[in-house]
Amino acid sequence: MVSRRKLGKRVKRGYVRATCRGPNALNLPNLITIARILLVPVIVWAIGSGEMLFAFILFLAAGVSDAVDGFLAKRLGMTSELGSYLDPLADKALIVSIYVALGIVEALPRWLVILVVSRDIMIVAAVMLTWLIDKPMTVKPLAVSKFNTAAQIILATLVLAALGLQINFGWLIDAGIAAVAVLTLISIAGYVREWVRHIGWAGAE
Repeated sequence: MVSRRKLGKRVKRGYVRATCRGPNALNLPNLITIARILLVPVIVWAIGSGEMLFAFILFLAAGVSDAVDGFLAKRLGMTSELGSYLDPLADKALIVSIYVALGIVEALPRWLVILVVSRDIMIVAAVMLTWLIDKPMTVKPLAVSKFNTAAQIILATLVLAALGLQINFGWLIDAGIAAVAVLTLISIAGYVREWVRHIGWAGAE
């Protein structure tokens, strides 16, 4: 037999867990993600002001926060629909903003920044087009996109560390630029293929 007190605690825990998993739950992981989004303009300001060490520290803090909110959401059952939208939005806003800022101060080649930003614009435009022609498409991250994101983060970390800590990474940054460029092009080709395939299937229905 379970006492009323224990039963009440179990019900309460179940209620908290269900609340954390609600579609619009503003729980701790989501608050951490929002804080990461709010860090973006501060990091951009730091890069534009030449405060590269400060920018590097904030970028590392953003990376740690990403790991922490992911751990809390998955291991403690604090997942929510809101979090599933906020987390990739925060990551994309951070990466794109930092690349644009580094391109402006000429810490990264501008052609690479244009390539990275153009990829994201193309994906959003392609999805919007499918909705406009009444053939909605759900974008699923490709395997190459995960490698691309990892390469973008590593390159940004190397560049900010080089500028903030006065470290000469030499060929590592050149290799990172080449890797990001190649992976971005492959990613674009992959999404274009998926888009064409989707439009073809939708048109055949």
